[in-house]
Amino acid sequence: MVFNEVLKNLKNYEAGKPIELVVREYGIKDVIKLASNENPFGTSPLVKNALKNASNKAHLYPDDSYFELKEALSAKFSVTPKNLIIGSGSDQIIEFIAHVVLNEKNAILTAGITFAMYEIYASHLGAKTIKTPSQTHDLNQMLEIYKQNKDKIAAIFLCLPNNPLGECLDVSDVYAFMREISPDTLIVIDGAYNDFAKFKDAKKAIDPSDLIKNFKNAIFLGTFSKSYGLGGMRVGYGIADEFIINELAKLRAPFNITTLSLKSAIVALGDDDFVKKTFENNFEQMGVYERFCDEIGVSFIPSFTNFITIKFANSTQICDKLLKQGVILRNLASYGLDAVRITIGTPEQNEIVLNKLREILK
Repeated sequence: MVFNEVLKNLKNYEAGKPIELVVREYGIKDVIKLASNENPFGTSPLVKNALKNASNKAHLYPDDSYFELKEALSAKFSVTPKNLIIGSGSDQIIEFIAHVVLNEKNAILTAGITFAMYEIYASHLGAKTIKTPSQTHDLNQMLEIYKQNKDKIAAIFLCLPNNPLGECLDVSDVYAFMREISPDTLIVIDGAYNDFAKFKDAKKAIDPSDLIKNFKNAIFLGTFSKSYGLGGMRVGYGIADEFIINELAKLRAPFNITTLSLKSAIVALGDDDFVKKTFENNFEQMGVYERFCDEIGVSFIPSFTNFITIKFANSTQICDKLLKQGVILRNLASYGLDAVRITIGTPEQNEIVLNKLREILK
């Protein structure tokens, strides 16, 4: 059997280990998973109640226009439903983007270390990925590389804040950079964690309405997986000028999110108290991790997300030892980085994890 040539050197995306795997392998009942940036509080109580009532419709296809969800998102972001596309997670929209602009003759431009799926989806189309020498987003490096490869680069991916590192650019700097880019180049603003950044520092907040008004070649990506706690429901969205949305929509299969996912997202948007609680816990507890790093003398990347990246010289050994004790963290060795990414958990989870880390580091 002959497979597509582009698959030869393509690596699989490495997701965080599931709780069930650790239970099976090590026989540990109480597992703490802080590896996949899920919401430690689960999801909104309003969503849980809505799912009970909606379960009798699980046999029905959803409204494929996603009218109610688009109306709610339109009101939240001051855009029109025609500016929106719904995806099975925002990464499905990244896949759509790859298919509408990439081929074996062009490339994407990204930060040195960023969300791996940009490169994976580009590789599916035979497109190259050009990365900055800097691990984090260095806009001067990006602009220099872009000018040198202007005819080749079809899309630029800015992950704001950046996963898996956590840093975030100021909006004013992002806009200044974007003004230097040709309107023929698509600029993808991956805002999966931007609501966390907005809560911490208004200078980092991307306003999708303002973005697409000023830049017809931009698309903003959002998700319900993080602050709304709907990772298992797989709902994401893209916001862009209508002509971009129309092209992406040609690739969307019918009913690409489920009936229950759709209901969950609609209800989740209305629970501001749950989201506020998530943000407040996140940055209060992030301070606990930062003080821990100062206490033991290790460096961390100041984060605008729901995780913190801590640099350990022996990250693989640390993660393996914690795994055997029922704690799942994300080892960043696969990114070529001696570091551990830790999702900010509940106060109780964080206390257990930090105590185990202290014991291991002794």
